[in-house]
Amino acid sequence: MKRLVIIFVLFLAATTASAQFLDDFSAGLESMITYYNDDQKVVNPGETDVRSNNYLRFNYFKSSFSASLQLESYIEEALLGYAPEFNKKLGVSMFSFAYTHNKLELSAGYLFDQFSSGLSFRTWEDRQLGLNNALVGVHLKYKVLRKVNIKGFLGKQKIGFDISKGTLMGLNTEIGLGKEFNMDLGIVSRYETYDSENPTFNEFTNLYSSKLIYSGKKIYGHVEYVYKSKDALVEFGNIIDSRLFSGNALSFNLGYFKSGFGFDATFRRLENMAFYTDRDTYGNIYNQLIVNYLPVLTKQHNAGLSNIYVYQAQTQLNFLTGGKAGEIGQQIDVFYKFSKKNSLAEKYKTVLAFNYASWYGLNTDFDLENRKYTSEFLKYGDRYYRDINLELKNQWTDQWSTSLYWINQFYNMELLEAATGTVNANIVSADIYYTVNGKNEFRIQAEHLWTRDDKKNWVGGLIEYRFLRKFSIYATDQYNYGNDNSLEKIHYYNFGGTYRRGKTKISLNYGRQRGGLICVGGVCRFVPKSNGLSLAMNLYL
Repeated sequence: MKRLVIIFVLFLAATTASAQFLDDFSAGLESMITYYNDDQKVVNPGETDVRSNNYLRFNYFKSSFSASLQLESYIEEALLGYAPEFNKKLGVSMFSFAYTHNKLELSAGYLFDQFSSGLSFRTWEDRQLGLNNALVGVHLKYKVLRKVNIKGFLGKQKIGFDISKGTLMGLNTEIGLGKEFNMDLGIVSRYETYDSENPTFNEFTNLYSSKLIYSGKKIYGHVEYVYKSKDALVEFGNIIDSRLFSGNALSFNLGYFKSGFGFDATFRRLENMAFYTDRDTYGNIYNQLIVNYLPVLTKQHNAGLSNIYVYQAQTQLNFLTGGKAGEIGQQIDVFYKFSKKNSLAEKYKTVLAFNYASWYGLNTDFDLENRKYTSEFLKYGDRYYRDINLELKNQWTDQWSTSLYWINQFYNMELLEAATGTVNANIVSADIYYTVNGKNEFRIQAEHLWTRDDKKNWVGGLIEYRFLRKFSIYATDQYNYGNDNSLEKIHYYNFGGTYRRGKTKISLNYGRQRGGLICVGGVCRFVPKSNGLSLAMNLYL
């Protein structure tokens, strides 16, 4: 509690000081506090009942110079599901300095950046996921010509309050090829010392990337390829330097849009593309020290029951449980807003959206005993996941609107979780919105998942009321009424409220966490079952 008080005092002191130079200074406090409650139907978190994650950040901007400082505190421990590296009661987590002059931008400290779409390199922070893989080092960006930019970096990577053993370095060039075409070329290298008796083992591992981008008036697209040089196989944190494997990624995207219509299709193939700054952290469940950004390419749902069977991108080479080498598949999005030619549909502002995603393993032959494999480049293997989505939105009056969803999912538990069987599920969801005086909104959501597989049928619902554009209160429940195990027929209820004013947000929630994967932007982390009272605050100058 004393440390929490210190954090709030520092924030208030910064608020007071900022009155003198508010244009140059900003500060933000984010605090998440949970009191975990014993619950016979969910897992008891242990002896520690109260846990909190706290982030206090200061930013300073003056002419061509900027600086930042971030303090973090985890009391008494980090929230459930966060990496054990987040273990300090109070400490400096990050700092950075940057200077910009004409065509040059120079930065040092804890930095965030990415090359192209991130297939070869991306550093970012997502507190909801407990992910912060900032580069700790130096970063340079220089505009060589009007349409040629280069940027490079050298440093290690953040892991909790420590840094990696391995070192990262990279160089990327962005080239304009006229009005509609652009090209990115890059290389990212990891250097980590390792005493190996294999003469072909290299302490450097490189990712070579190239991307061609087209942006027209109605059509856009890209093709991107990344090659990963040979690196040692890692199993359960053990580096097997006698087995070296390369990897690659291919991504192709094509889109078309005009008034009232949009189409977007993406194909991607990944083979042995998981890449970490320290080899022995390969495959950790918290995504710590991950170098590249390989999000799952499926629809990001807002219906709760659609997130029970969540697919994660299969990026790793694994000789266990039958063997995996990566994934191959596609996603298609179609959007259509009815025009005046269809007067009734246009009157009610009807929008129809369709999404299809299907992902497979690579077609591979594994020699599990000798840890060898071969793969066919564009041939599909066993299906991992399929997701079909149909969405219909209507604005019936100025006050009433509805959203209807139908979702069909296939989930291969055997290949994705080393469990038994597959899941074929259908989900229907309906949202009703009612607006009063343009300031208050009432929302009701009802949803149902039915399947003969796994835990069988679920039902869920939400009631939410937003008023005065500042306050909202809600109650939700998800109930696994079809489970064959009576002990697993659990109501995962939650209720609470939120206050917003400007950048300030304060939320209070009580209820049960269902457990499973939480995903943000296609990146996921596992959270265990829990029951508790949570307070979240976001305060900014």
